[in-house]
Amino acid sequence: MGIQITPSMLASDFANLEAEAARIGSADWLHMDVMDNHFVPNLTLGAPVIEALAKVAKQPIDAHLMIEDPDRWAPEYVEAGAGSITFHVEAAAAPIRLAREIRAKGARASMALKPATPIEPYADMLPELDMVLIMTVEPGFGGQKFLDVCLPKIRRTRDLIDRHGGDIWLQVDGGVSVETIERCADAGADVFVAGSAVFGADDPDDMVAQLRALGSRAGRHAH
Repeated sequence: MGIQITPSMLASDFANLEAEAARIGSADWLHMDVMDNHFVPNLTLGAPVIEALAKVAKQPIDAHLMIEDPDRWAPEYVEAGAGSITFHVEAAAAPIRLAREIRAKGARASMALKPATPIEPYADMLPELDMVLIMTVEPGFGGQKFLDVCLPKIRRTRDLIDRHGGDIWLQVDGGVSVETIERCADAGADVFVAGSAVFGADDPDDMVAQLRALGSRAGRHAH
């Protein structure tokens, strides 16, 4: 598995999600930011929108649940058609049970950490996961500036994953662009969420290719 680019549909035209997905045909996944106005200060979209897009998009759906009580709501997103479900460990009551439930329903289980949440307390949980998402901005809004303070945590997470030895992807989300992706890849990330950088470009699919090339060149763990 090499570098993967998962554009955030939060930066796309919500009135034309099917057409927007078609503009980024080479994207590996469509990253869907689910916000509930409780866990984060914004309200975006939910399972019905993901279900509608999953039926028409050729890329699989990467659902990032920035919501309270993911233990209750996450399974609904697998049923809606998402191929990967990311819950926030800060919001999960029983993260191991939740990860197992997501996997049992047939999706990839992923755990997200806000910028100030350390990875170390969750090291023993890695075998239960298919991906770890390190937020490089505070979740809740698109278009924020990348936080370099998160780079050491990406490195430490990569080292823990390598020690564990499983095929666990390491995703970063927040301020990813041609200016920042190389730093993330060098730190060990291999899945990149980019919103405004992709949809703000003249040719969004060409930007996906540019980001992939930069990430591949810089990735110290590029396979």
